[in-house]
Amino acid sequence: MTDDQDNPGIRVPPPLIYALPLLLGLMLDTRRHVSFLPRGMARGLGLSLVGGGLVLNGWFLRTIRKADVPLRTDKPVPRLTMEGPFHYSRNPSYLALAMIYAGIASVRNSLWAMLLLPLVVTVMQREVIGREERYLERTFGAEYRAYKAQVRRWV
Repeated sequence: MTDDQDNPGIRVPPPLIYALPLLLGLMLDTRRHVSFLPRGMARGLGLSLVGGGLVLNGWFLRTIRKADVPLRTDKPVPRLTMEGPFHYSRNPSYLALAMIYAGIASVRNSLWAMLLLPLVVTVMQREVIGREERYLERTFGAEYRAYKAQVRRWV
């Protein structure tokens, strides 16, 4: 398959969409720290979220490699992947990245970083997931619509 074939048309890597606002929030936090949770709770919640996100992302990566599907969002997808974490979420990697983001923001107890997370999720849904879903419907038709009816977008 070549790069000029039909693909979701996503040019910015999704991890970057999560990383830049997180870094901005953490930079704002160094200027003016505003906590949002009690210290002990923030650390425990944050470490749990980061750990869970890393485990979920590892499961996602193993499943994608086994299915021989490209990881890059600007490449054509040769087949639907519905096994592993895709049995529970249509976007397990984006869910994992959101968990890791929220976990890092929690460990730092940074309200600024946490306040940017809804913006990140909105951008992901509109600019990444929306494009991917239109592409998958265009490419796989009824098979993708049936999968979409059975499996939720996030969890």
